[in-house]
Amino acid sequence: MRLSCGCLLVLFVKIPSFCLVGSQDDEDAPPSPPFGVGPLPPKNTPGCPANCTCPSEETVECGGLDLHVFPSNVSRAVQHLSLQNNQLRELPYDELAQLTSLKTLNLHNNHIISDGLPDEAFESLDSLQYIYLANNKLTVAPQILPSTVRIVDLAANLLTEVYPLTFGQKANLRSVYLHNNQLTNTGLPYDAFNGSDAVSTMILSSNQLSYLPQNLPPALVRLHLQNNRIARIPRGALSSHWKLRELYLQNNNLSNQGMDPSTFSKLKSLEYLDLSNNNLTEIPAGFPPNIMILHLGKNRIDSLLPRDSLSRVRGLQYLLLQNNRLTAAGVHPDAFLKLRNLHTLHLYNNRLERVPPGLPRRVRSLMILHNQITHIGLPDFANTYLLAELNLSYNRLYSAKIHRLAFRKLRRLESLDLSGNQLTLLPAGLPPSLQVLKLHKNQINSLSPELLANLTGLKELHLAHNRLRIGSITPGTWQELQGLKLLDLSNNELSYIPPDLPESLEYLYLQHNRIAVIGAEAFHTIPDIRAIVLSCQDSAAWFHAGAASYALALRFRGADGQELGHSRPAAPVHALHDGCQLRQGQARTVLEVRSSRPEQLPLTDVAVPDFGAANQKFGFELGPVCFTG
Repeated sequence: MRLSCGCLLVLFVKIPSFCLVGSQDDEDAPPSPPFGVGPLPPKNTPGCPANCTCPSEETVECGGLDLHVFPSNVSRAVQHLSLQNNQLRELPYDELAQLTSLKTLNLHNNHIISDGLPDEAFESLDSLQYIYLANNKLTVAPQILPSTVRIVDLAANLLTEVYPLTFGQKANLRSVYLHNNQLTNTGLPYDAFNGSDAVSTMILSSNQLSYLPQNLPPALVRLHLQNNRIARIPRGALSSHWKLRELYLQNNNLSNQGMDPSTFSKLKSLEYLDLSNNNLTEIPAGFPPNIMILHLGKNRIDSLLPRDSLSRVRGLQYLLLQNNRLTAAGVHPDAFLKLRNLHTLHLYNNRLERVPPGLPRRVRSLMILHNQITHIGLPDFANTYLLAELNLSYNRLYSAKIHRLAFRKLRRLESLDLSGNQLTLLPAGLPPSLQVLKLHKNQINSLSPELLANLTGLKELHLAHNRLRIGSITPGTWQELQGLKLLDLSNNELSYIPPDLPESLEYLYLQHNRIAVIGAEAFHTIPDIRAIVLSCQDSAAWFHAGAASYALALRFRGADGQELGHSRPAAPVHALHDGCQLRQGQARTVLEVRSSRPEQLPLTDVAVPDFGAANQKFGFELGPVCFTG
């Protein structure tokens, strides 16, 4: 059995620190209730309910207090009441009815059941604008909500029924959140939104709808219906929604027979349409011209023809057709002819046996991975001058079947992925604009300067899982790559560190080779190296527990030429974790170099005393220098 361990070095320099802070918003979530804005006063206002926070007479915050009953003594002047994240099962009508000034009521994440929510519970709340009842146990919606409401969130309940006056006759209503319930079309009446014509956001995803609801508000801008059971869209259901910009219908049961040619034709403002993961066998008819993003992946589409409605979508920028049944013969040469703005095309996981003809002239990102492509001819990419990203990985490509000038016209190509094929050589004629070249999991067995010539802008070269040996790498090969930052040679057949690596290199991956010796000058040509990843087996990195000694500890050379290690107290190295001390089992050692002298870092060389015996392997990962105050 071969057992391994690893060593990670964490370097610190004591210099004043700085940090970057980022944030990410959830686009699908309803707007947060307006609580806790600004610093809280040191004391609550008089009459605040026990354990709650009342920064003002108008705001009462009782969230996360494990409350089982509605708090008593809530001021009648309260405008914002927060009771989220408690254990409430019911709302007392008498106490709630007194809160006539209430504008925001947050009951998110409780255990409220429909029997605990009286029909008249909100009847007297004539100022209520925002109600949050998501993540409760409601089986039916409140029968009547005040006409003043603007946002209603009933998501993640057990709803099976909505009443006409739950959302109907609400002139101010703007957003309705009903996702993650159990609504069927029967439980959503035809007049559910009558008189609520200003609703712009409707989220009905993850329910049990069998067809697209009719008579939805005409002002809708954003409509989510994904993750239902929708098999058809009734004629005229979307005919009055000319303001609709986003329509989500993925993960349903839609077929071409469930839609007619006019289904989408009136949606003049539509920019985003997702029909992925349905049962479509051809491009639906009647697409409006302003769609920018069109998802048609995970269907059963087997052809693209000029007469398809794609030709009408002149503003299309993203076309996603992955996971269908497309063959090259099924893609007509003029299928993309009129899509002059299309810059991203996904055709992966289809049945293409060659590069499809007539690719969009202005495409910039082309994904054709996981197909059955066996060759690349001279004209295949002759007209795609703007292509910047090309992914041909996991096809059936052989070096002899790639024309030597196949990529000659791609003068803006920055990323090329040919991994997972059967290549034995690097492709010829690669453009000098290339920055990332991925060739892992092929059969490449040699490298020569000629094939890497002119790639002065290449920053990443991925050659893992090939058949490279030191003798098959022609001297001078790496000197062509003066801008290379990352080189992955892992999982090959190298017996030692390749010489003359480019000086610009920062990351070098060599694990899972046959390297048995690391020469004293192995890394001298790469002064800017940040990480070198090899492998480790049966070696001590710091303390040797069997000998109770540090004689086998790693030694390092700093940027100033001084040696750092356990025996150099002036330049201390400390073990934060030393799992390799037993020289057995899967473990790692983490060493920290902490110095007040910036000139000592980064490290430039390493000596590995416990190395060279039978079955021994050793590797390390060099972390970046961290500046602390």
